[in-house]
Amino acid sequence: MSDVTLLAFALGLCVVSLGWLALAMDVHWRQACATDPPGGSTTRWLRGMGSLGLLGSLVLCLQVDHASIASLVWVMNLAGAALAITMILAWVPRWLRVLVPF
Repeated sequence: MSDVTLLAFALGLCVVSLGWLALAMDVHWRQACATDPPGGSTTRWLRGMGSLGLLGSLVLCLQVDHASIASLVWVMNLAGAALAITMILAWVPRWLRVLVPF
């Protein structure tokens, strides 16, 4: 795969992972799903998948560059993804429903 494709996947994975981490919070769950917050097992699943996704994103960045540059690119991906999730939660939080498979 090309470097650009790997970095695009890393950015997408950051966005999805931060979306899962946001949905693990009661306030954001209510915004997105308009229901009561999920139980403990769902919250743990969302947090676990969010954490694994962020780790996977870092691994993809490390596949492209050396650790010094890859960590910088990863942090920039995190910042961009955080901004994207923030804007989604502010304007159309129901879009995050697609991240909950159940």
